[in-house]
Amino acid sequence: MFGYIIPNYDELKVKEFKHYHEFYCGLCQSLKKYAGLRGQISLTYDMTFLGLLLSSLYEDEPADMSECRCVAHPKKKHRYVISEYIDYAADMNVLMTYYKCMDDWNDEKKFLKVVYGKLLKKKEKSIALRYEEKTNIILENLASLYMAEKAQSQDLDEVSGYFGKICEAIFEYKNDEWSEILKKIGFYLGKFIYLLDAYEDMNEDEKKDCYNPLIRLKEQKREKFDDYMHDIFVMMMSKAGRAYDRLPIVENSGILDNIIYSGVWQKYNRILSAADKDNLKTDNPDWRKI
Repeated sequence: MFGYIIPNYDELKVKEFKHYHEFYCGLCQSLKKYAGLRGQISLTYDMTFLGLLLSSLYEDEPADMSECRCVAHPKKKHRYVISEYIDYAADMNVLMTYYKCMDDWNDEKKFLKVVYGKLLKKKEKSIALRYEEKTNIILENLASLYMAEKAQSQDLDEVSGYFGKICEAIFEYKNDEWSEILKKIGFYLGKFIYLLDAYEDMNEDEKKDCYNPLIRLKEQKREKFDDYMHDIFVMMMSKAGRAYDRLPIVENSGILDNIIYSGVWQKYNRILSAADKDNLKTDNPDWRKI
């Protein structure tokens, strides 16, 4: 369930594009510093967004910068962001990647995932100790989600809500005046990610006879199904967007606005396009007008 909270690159200014990738590379370098190559492999856009959001909200001064060469950019040094919030996002990146590996092993017995999970195990233990309360919340909701999926739950609000609670815990960096707003952003983004992931995997899951909470709903709604799901996705992102609008963010607001109001819609449109849907919605909803 990663790779959904992305920018709409076509709409980013050149400076914004470069600065976003400084955060992306910053997350990659933080993963390398604390978990090595096995950490870098887990790099996600979703946690880049989290690091960018927290850095923009809490940083009173511009983030520190450094330069490096890497496998992706071997010939020329490139700039990257150094921030405690990027380090936090890297920790959450490793934590969620480890749990995703274990989930894939439990569900589908994917051997490579359990091997990769074991490589991350030592790092996961140290992160779990530092964020004990947060880790407990994540594990409790993962267990509840696992049980709901095993019971073949058709309650979209229930199953997506468990993943929403997981993201809620991750987005709350500390208990302060912004805590509740960040939790709300995380909760609705989590629900959006879970349901969009199910939407993307629906046809494949149906072929493999795997659990997916949308399969039965598709049979019930028939030709109205895609419109029904579109309305759900709009509702989730409008609520996340309204919470985001309450944050006093100035620095990097252009990039963050792009992701929240447009970028998250890119994957959805690609899913529809890949399925050759007749009702492809090429216009991204402006959540601020909903």
